[in-house]
Amino acid sequence: MTEAAPKEIVVVLDCDDRKTLAEFWSRALGYRITRTAPPYTALTDPAGRHPELLLQEVPEPKRGKNRMHIDLRVPAMEPELSRLTALGARVLRGPFDDAGCPTTVLADPEGNEFCLIVFGGA
Repeated sequence: MTEAAPKEIVVVLDCDDRKTLAEFWSRALGYRITRTAPPYTALTDPAGRHPELLLQEVPEPKRGKNRMHIDLRVPAMEPELSRLTALGARVLRGPFDDAGCPTTVLADPEGNEFCLIVFGGA
């Protein structure tokens, strides 16, 4: 039996404050805030090449490490690390070498982990 492949991937991030995270992630990714209808705020890539990021406001707080996270691949650690920390991210670990790729683990303003990775194919 052949199953149909999904037509579109949307990344959903639970949060406490959609407005704050929408500002952070739209600026971090260069995305646009395209629609807001409680409990959701959608952020989309203006070029349409990357998945939508959907912020979902939930009542429970974040607990523990994210099981899935966002990786941002960049050509150089600086100035991107400085730009993201100026937007409100905080460094959790690094920079360190991860299988030949310089990596820094950060957290967004609500503590959701994401990685900044210098990757040859960025």
